[in-house]
Amino acid sequence: MCGFGLPVFADAIKSHSQNESEPEKDKIFVQKWIVNLLNNLNSDSGQHDLGSIFKRNAEIHFNDLKMNEMLTEYVVNPEKFIAFLSENWGWKVEYNKETKTVITNVNKSYCVCRVMKQLDVIKSSAICHCSEGFAEKMFSVVFNSPVAATVESSILRGDKNCIYKIIVN
Repeated sequence: MCGFGLPVFADAIKSHSQNESEPEKDKIFVQKWIVNLLNNLNSDSGQHDLGSIFKRNAEIHFNDLKMNEMLTEYVVNPEKFIAFLSENWGWKVEYNKETKTVITNVNKSYCVCRVMKQLDVIKSSAICHCSEGFAEKMFSVVFNSPVAATVESSILRGDKNCIYKIIVN
């Protein structure tokens, strides 16, 4: 830590021990920091760069939900998985075997992203690329083949639903 920050750091430690609402204050600080980062990334980076950054973060959510384990019964059985998505998650899914294309409509009037639930002041739809990455990971397991996912519409972009197009390679 630089010498300039030491007095500020010392004061922060002192006030930290005296303030019981510090976790909430820290949460708000982190939210603001991330919101600012996302907004700056959105204005300073190309969409391709953002997509790559956010898609890589999908792994955190995928692993947190233990999706590899959950998807084992659906590997190479996309019809069964599509039925699961429809019945259990309420998604509307179209699958065209000939074109190897899946269109998924999350079928919710709100953003289901866990990050967005915590950071509801984000103005950037760039975070939707994380959902692309999640869809790619999920459907790659189901099809046992690489897939490419793109956001076709998004609540964060002002659309009615979040819809993803998945193409099996």
